[in-house]
Amino acid sequence: MSSSKQTSQKSAPSRSWLSRFLIKFVALVAGLGLCGVLLGTLALALAWPNLPDLSAMIDYRPRVPLRIYSADQVLIGEFGEERRNILRFDEIPDIMKSAILAAEDDRFYQHGGIDWAGVLRAALANTIKMSKTQGASTITMQVARNFYLSSEKTYTRKFYELLLTFKIEATLSKDEILDLYMNQIFLGHRAYGFAAASRAYFGKQLGEITAAEAAMLAGIPKAPSRFNPISNFSRAKSRQAYVLGRMRSLGYLTEDEFQRATAQEIVIKSSPGTPTGRYTVHGEYPAELARQLLYGVYQDDIYSRGFNIYTTIDSKGQEAAYQSLREGVLDYTRRSPYPGPEETIPLPANIENQPEALNTLLDELQEKYPDNGDLLTGIVLSASPTEVKIARSATEIIAVTDKRALRIVARGLTPKASAKVRIQRGSVVYVHQHPEYWELLNKPTVQAALVSLRAQDGAIQTMVGGFDFEEGKFNRVTQAWRQPGSAFKPFIYASALERGLTPATQISDEPFSLTAEQTGSKPWNPKNYGRSYEPMLTMRQGLYKSKNMVSIRIMQAVGPKYVQDYVTRFGFDRSRQPAVLPLALGAGSVTPLQLAGGFTVFANGGYRVPPYLIDHVTDSSGKVIMRARPTIAGDVAARAIDPRTVYVMNDLMRGVATYGTGARVHRELKRDDIGGKTGTTNDSQDAWFAGFNPKLVAVAWMGYDQPRSLGQSETGGGAALPIWLGYMKEALADQPQIPPGPMPSGLNRIDGDFYFSEFPPGTAVARVGLPAPGDAFSPTTPDGIGDLLNQLSGGTATDNADAAQPATTHPVKVPF
Repeated sequence: MSSSKQTSQKSAPSRSWLSRFLIKFVALVAGLGLCGVLLGTLALALAWPNLPDLSAMIDYRPRVPLRIYSADQVLIGEFGEERRNILRFDEIPDIMKSAILAAEDDRFYQHGGIDWAGVLRAALANTIKMSKTQGASTITMQVARNFYLSSEKTYTRKFYELLLTFKIEATLSKDEILDLYMNQIFLGHRAYGFAAASRAYFGKQLGEITAAEAAMLAGIPKAPSRFNPISNFSRAKSRQAYVLGRMRSLGYLTEDEFQRATAQEIVIKSSPGTPTGRYTVHGEYPAELARQLLYGVYQDDIYSRGFNIYTTIDSKGQEAAYQSLREGVLDYTRRSPYPGPEETIPLPANIENQPEALNTLLDELQEKYPDNGDLLTGIVLSASPTEVKIARSATEIIAVTDKRALRIVARGLTPKASAKVRIQRGSVVYVHQHPEYWELLNKPTVQAALVSLRAQDGAIQTMVGGFDFEEGKFNRVTQAWRQPGSAFKPFIYASALERGLTPATQISDEPFSLTAEQTGSKPWNPKNYGRSYEPMLTMRQGLYKSKNMVSIRIMQAVGPKYVQDYVTRFGFDRSRQPAVLPLALGAGSVTPLQLAGGFTVFANGGYRVPPYLIDHVTDSSGKVIMRARPTIAGDVAARAIDPRTVYVMNDLMRGVATYGTGARVHRELKRDDIGGKTGTTNDSQDAWFAGFNPKLVAVAWMGYDQPRSLGQSETGGGAALPIWLGYMKEALADQPQIPPGPMPSGLNRIDGDFYFSEFPPGTAVARVGLPAPGDAFSPTTPDGIGDLLNQLSGGTATDNADAAQPATTHPVKVPF
C-alpha cells in the first residue's frame, strides 16, 4: 500500500507537467489561429472593397467589334471582344452544357465556387505523380479570372481570384455563371464562346452539334492554343476521348450514345466569313495600322460601334507577300551558321513510353516556346549525324534524315560541338515541313519587310512588317528607319539628268578619297564592291554595275545641296537626307514605305502620290462615314519631276533588272517592263530590292532590328530580291506586259542614247572626274553644276554589296 502511494506521488508531477504543456500548446495554437483569423479578416476587409464591381458582368451585352477587310472584302482583322455569337442560357443545347460540366467542373452545381473535394483530389494526385497533372480550378474561378484578372501566377492574384469567386457566387445564380462562361471563354484561334467556336471549327450553329463535337469543344479550354482541332487535331481527339469518357461515367451519355460519339468522324470546316481564329489571309500588319488610324479619330469607340474598315489591301497578293517573306527569312536562316537549340533540358529516361508525361512536358514547353506559324516546337529524343528524332507529341515523332536538312545543323551534331550548339536528347528545337522533307531550324532572329503600292494612286496593296506579328507589333514597313544603300542611287541619277548629265556621260571609276585635312577629321576612302575599279564608265554602266565611285562623282557634280532639295520631290524627309557626299551611297534614312512611295514617281510618269491604306469606313448600318480621296497620277498639281527624267530613268532601271545587279528579275519573270535597283548598306547591315512596272511598285528589305552584319556575302540581290520575286511572280502572273510609252516632248534619242533638247551633244556634260581634253563640265551647264562647296559629315553606307568604309567627319568645304 505504501509502495502504491509512493508511485502515485512520483507520477503526479509528471502528469502535472504534461497537462501544463498541453494547455500551453492549445493556447498557442488557439492564439495563432485567432491571429490568423484576425489577419484574414483584416486582409478581407482591405481587399473586398477593391474587388471589381460586377455590373459589367451582370450587364453583359453583345458589342459589335471593329472589323477590317481587304479591298476584295476578305476579313483580315477584328478588334474588340468577340461577342457576335452570344446565346441565352436556354439557347445553349444541353449536350454542350453536359460536356462542359464533365470536362471542367462536374460538381459545379454542388460547390460554392471552390470545390474543396477537387482541391484535395488534385493535391493527392499531384503528390503521387510528383508533377502537376490535375488542377482544381472551377468554372466560377475561371469566370473571375477571364473577366477581371490577369493570368499572372502570383499569390496576390490567386487571393483576389478566390475573393472574387465568392463574390460572383453570392451575386449570380449558377445558371448565370455558366451562361457567362460559355459565352466568353477563349477557345483558340480568336474564337470567344462556344457558339463562335462551333462556327469556327465545325461551320455550324451551336444548336446543331453532336455529342462528339460538343466533347471536342469542351476539351479546348484546358489549353486553347494546343487542344483546338485546327492547331493539333490528334491532341484535340485525345482530349475529346477523355471528355466522352467522363460524360459516360457521369451519366450524361448512355453506352450506345458513347459508342456512336466515339465512332463519329470529325470534319473541320469553318463557316464562311469567320476568322476561324486563323484568317484566310495574314493581314495582321495592315489591320493593326488601320486600327491605329481610326483610333486616332474615334478613340475607344471604335471597339463597340460596329465600324467596318475597307482597306486597299489585295488579299491574294497579301498572302503571297506573307509567304514569300517567311520563306526568304527561313532561307537566310538555313544558310547562316546554326546557333544551337533554344535550350536543353534533362529528359527523363524512357519518357517516350509514357504518353501522359511526355505530353505534359511538351505542353509546358509550348508555353515557353510556342509554335510560330509553320515552325513547330519539339523536343529531341535522340540525335546523331545521320538522324535526329523529335517529339511533337506522344503520337507524333518526326525523324529528320534528309542530308540537305542535316547539313543545316551539322555543326550541332558533331562530337566536338560546344554545349551551346550541341543537339542532343532533351534539346528544344523547331522543325519545319519542307515540301520534300522535314528539317530542323532555329527560330529566325533576322527580320524583313515587304510593301507594294498601286502606282497610279499610292494605294497600299500588300504590307508585311516582319517575320511574325505575334512576336511584336513593330511594323518595319512604316516604323523602321534604315539606310537604303544603293537603292537610293536612282534618285541621285535622276537629279543629275536634270542638271545636264546623260546616260552617255563618261565618269571616272577610279578610287576616290579625301584626306583628313579635307574632311576635318578622318580620311574617307570609300570602296567599290570587291575593290574592283575601271578607268571610266558611262552613267548607264555605272548604274547597271552599281559603282560607288561613279555615284560619288555624280553627287559631286550635281552638288549635295541640290540633291537634298531634289529628293524631297519624291516624298523623302529633308532632315533625314543630309546634304553630304555619303548620301550618294544611300547614307540617309528611309522606311520601306517611304522608299516605295519614292519609286511610284518613276512608275507612274512622275507624279507624287502619297501612300494610303483605308479606302472607306462604314458604321454598323453600312453607311459610309469616311472615304479616301487619294491623289491620282495625272493631276498637274501632283507633278514631281520632269516626264523626260522619268522616261530615261525607267529605261536605265529596266537595264538594271535585265543586265545589271538585278538581272535575276528578267531571268525569272521573263518580262521587259520591270525596272528596279538592288541595295546593300555598309557591312551588309541592310539588304534591299525596289522594283516596279507601270502599275505596281514593291520594296523588300532584310536586316536585324539592332543593326549588325547579315554576313559578308549577303547582298540586296541575294537576300531581299528573292522575297520581292516571290511576291511579284504571283502579283504579275496574269498581267500583260506594258511596253514603254512614246518619248516625251523635248527628249531626243541620238546615237542610241537619250538627250534633253536643252542639253544636246556638245552641250550636255560629257565627262566627270576625267582629265582633259577641256574641263570636266561644259561652261554652258546649268547654275550649280560647278558649285565648289560640298559638305561631308557622318558615316557612310555602301551600295549593293559594295563596302564603303565608315568615316566620322565634320562639315567642311571640299574642293570640287
